[in-house]
Amino acid sequence: MPARSKAQQMAAGAALSAKRGQRKASSLKGASKSMYESMSEEQLEEFASTKQTGKPQYKSTH
Repeated sequence: MPARSKAQQMAAGAALSAKRGQRKASSLKGASKSMYESMSEEQLEEFASTKQTGKPQYKSTH
């Protein structure tokens, strides 16, 4: 499942770097922290690799 917004894609990238040990998990906040705790590395990689072209900055709440 691809990311639906640029913010979601960036949060997944931050969580993925923490999963891989390139960043401290304690530095994560908000969406990236919950993604880190609830998603596998493969799922995070799929979200993080989504192209940002044509994506809104934030996902609509509707």
